[in-house]
Amino acid sequence: MRILWLLLTLLPLVYSNFVNNTENLLWGAYRPNLYFGLRPRLPQSLMTGLVWFGTQNYQSIAKARHACDQGDGLDSYTWTHFDPRQGGVQILQDSQNNVEITTELLKVPGGSHGGGWVARIKGTPINPMYPSRISTIFYLGLEGLGGLDMVTDESENGIDGPVEFSGTTPDLGDFTIRIVDAPDNEAVTTGPHSEVFEERLGKTHLAGLRLPPGQLWTAKDYIIQSIVDRASPIVEKYRAAEQAPDPSFILQLPDDILTASNLFAVQKSFEGEFQFDVFFESASANQMFDASTIDKGIAAIVASFDSRFEETFPVPSSYAANDVTRLKSFSKAITSNLFGGIGYFYGTSIVDKGFAYEWDQDDEIDDEDDEQNGARLTEPRALLTATPSRSFFPRGFYWDEGFHLLHIGAWDPELSLEILKDWIKLIDDNGWVAREQILGEEARSRVPAQFQTQVPTFANPPTLTMAVTAIIKQFNAAHDGPSAADLGMDYDMGGQMPLTGNPESTAALDRAAVQSILRDMYKPLKRHYEWFRRTQRGQIKQYGRRARSRAEGYRWRGRSEAHVLTSGMDDYPRGPPHAGELHLDLISWMGFFTRTMKDFAQFIDEEEDAASFAEIELAIINNIDDLHWDEENEMYCDVGIDSDDESTHICHAGYVSLFPFMLSLLPPDSPHLGPILDMLRDPEQLWSEYGIRSLSKSHAEFGQGENYWKGPIWVQINYMVLGALHNTYAREEGPFQERAREIYEELRRNVVNNVFKEYQRTGYVWEQYDALTGEGRRSHPFTGWTSLITLILAEKY
Repeated sequence: MRILWLLLTLLPLVYSNFVNNTENLLWGAYRPNLYFGLRPRLPQSLMTGLVWFGTQNYQSIAKARHACDQGDGLDSYTWTHFDPRQGGVQILQDSQNNVEITTELLKVPGGSHGGGWVARIKGTPINPMYPSRISTIFYLGLEGLGGLDMVTDESENGIDGPVEFSGTTPDLGDFTIRIVDAPDNEAVTTGPHSEVFEERLGKTHLAGLRLPPGQLWTAKDYIIQSIVDRASPIVEKYRAAEQAPDPSFILQLPDDILTASNLFAVQKSFEGEFQFDVFFESASANQMFDASTIDKGIAAIVASFDSRFEETFPVPSSYAANDVTRLKSFSKAITSNLFGGIGYFYGTSIVDKGFAYEWDQDDEIDDEDDEQNGARLTEPRALLTATPSRSFFPRGFYWDEGFHLLHIGAWDPELSLEILKDWIKLIDDNGWVAREQILGEEARSRVPAQFQTQVPTFANPPTLTMAVTAIIKQFNAAHDGPSAADLGMDYDMGGQMPLTGNPESTAALDRAAVQSILRDMYKPLKRHYEWFRRTQRGQIKQYGRRARSRAEGYRWRGRSEAHVLTSGMDDYPRGPPHAGELHLDLISWMGFFTRTMKDFAQFIDEEEDAASFAEIELAIINNIDDLHWDEENEMYCDVGIDSDDESTHICHAGYVSLFPFMLSLLPPDSPHLGPILDMLRDPEQLWSEYGIRSLSKSHAEFGQGENYWKGPIWVQINYMVLGALHNTYAREEGPFQERAREIYEELRRNVVNNVFKEYQRTGYVWEQYDALTGEGRRSHPFTGWTSLITLILAEKY
């Protein structure tokens, strides 16, 4: 039967996209903040991690690799192939230690507890002319109910051969974990003083430790300290020696197993190429794995991924590229790293229900009890989410997640739906959801203290609505063509679950079933929408502003003098903070949100709601023109209050100016579209050969200050511009249609070519790109929304 499910991964895949199969999403690389960390989607359970350091000297242990960190200086690390339901292959280039490490994960369905998995860790010297001496530590730990024990007999000098553990938890049932060396591994066994350490050389060394509850995420610290505590007195003996022992002789775990250990560390030291496998076998599946399991399984995953990727994200033959093969490999890698960056987080967060800046203090919002003021810990919450950057932002971000889900949903709509459901569960009774999900101590350890507290009047761009729109579109598209049965793809699995998952995916759910799934999301999302309209409302009549609607004006709460973090565009120029401000980007987002809610209501047959949303949408679109268009500057602008307490436009040519256009709120025959396209295409303003700049090159603040949103190029905004051009202004008839087509084609090439060029040059995709040179800047790898390059290539907007 093992061969059956391996071969099934090579079959063509036809997804109906909406099935109820999440069992094969239980396990995953859901600790994306680590270079390689596995866990199930369970609050307290089994977790694993990988640590490695070089043994070419005694200093490298101080730079042991574990959590993704830009300071580690890895040349690159990325999943080259990864499917969240199957597993995949990751390559990590660590030239400081002269090793290329490959981690492979194979998920094997079966049983009643989420199946089993096999992990392979292997290494090879980057430069074979130089030594490559690596010590790896694979650890497994258990939190919550259950137990974990070592089955293999202990030995004070280390173990020859496989190491086996057994465990049990209420959710995973009984399981075993075996760690097995490849037969050709070699260790350093000769050198000064080797005879003193002979009994311990070339063996596997262990430690069994007891960590306090909730501290398993600090496993590396305990493990390294265990090595240092053992090594320190030994090193002291050789301080005066002419030659010191090889570091691998001394930097070893102590082979002590404490009673009731909840963390086990397994250390192996190698010289040259190495490989070992980790087998997790669920008792309920009654399966035994060996090296051939992962040999065949990974080959099958890579073959099926390549085939399916070609079908899902094709590069059109019309796209001119010097090296299409490398371009496709790049596209696969950034997509895989987005998928490999999906994490499961559980824990408390910090919320201050009473905080407000002075310009927000007059708001009449009765959502919260004054007695709850002050920063407090919430009840623990769970979240499955993609992460923007495994090294710098390994947590959930509302602003980013909508873009992530567009990409994830194009590959696996059901996974996108699972993630979306988790986010919607976070919407509280008032309709608020925190813009950053910093859940638990591990997540908080990566965030500066001043950014940890979330405030229930602070919003973020409502990008989750993008995922809702995409899900409805995908369902409708799936039902416009032939079914899997019509195509002859309704394979009879005989009850055996294929490795690819979705065994029921060949039988599409009907509209009523999909409506039922989405209807559960509708009420909380509507509550969230109403929260936006209530808490972010701006003032119109107070300043005598003329507008067709007296209600539809909006202002971001939570801004400071220099930043509007809540807008997502932190340091983008704005006017002085004032209760009378109106923000163009926010009213545009509200227009988009309203349109989405209208479409959502229509899909689930809430016709009265749909009619109401249609009225609000029209009022918002009218007010965007009435309140925000500046005739003199020929652009859309924020609105502020001048020194005479009069309403005035605050115009800063850049991303904010484009929002009514980017969100397709303007009709194709709008007279304002021409000036917008002129600004967009002007090299002295927003246009560059690398993409659209965030602020006009001619602006006095261009490139100034922290220069986060004052010029640098952001891929997700360029994606929105391209989407508006492709889906609306280049497609629909209007006076600017041909110009929109020309801009689209040129901009698409510029953005893709620059991100690809920088990936080839640096080994990474970046958070943003320099407005003048196109060079990657800030966080890396940033395969959150920068991975939208794959969708841009495939023209999926």
